[in-house]
Amino acid sequence: MKSVTIFSEEQKQAARFAKAMGHPVRMYVLELLTKQSCCYSGDLSDVLPIAKSTLSQHLKELKDVGLIQGEIEAPKVKYCINRENWAKAQKIFNQFLEAV
Repeated sequence: MKSVTIFSEEQKQAARFAKAMGHPVRMYVLELLTKQSCCYSGDLSDVLPIAKSTLSQHLKELKDVGLIQGEIEAPKVKYCINRENWAKAQKIFNQFLEAV
């Protein structure tokens, strides 16, 4: 039996972005990073009332989907919004929300 995919690439990408954004800590990080150029993981762990390992997992989720990018500046990691993918997410969500 032939498998037919009815989902567009944009729908799949929107779902990946939405899943990554589906936690308040990740939304906080994204909001913070949209308001400033970059932030160090250590600074985030000072502000957020969660374990560093938990924060690391949240940052990994956002990085894996491409909404943020990290640059190692030993002993810290500097995180910034991935502007290209951020613009892509904005476009996909705007198109979806306007169509509904």
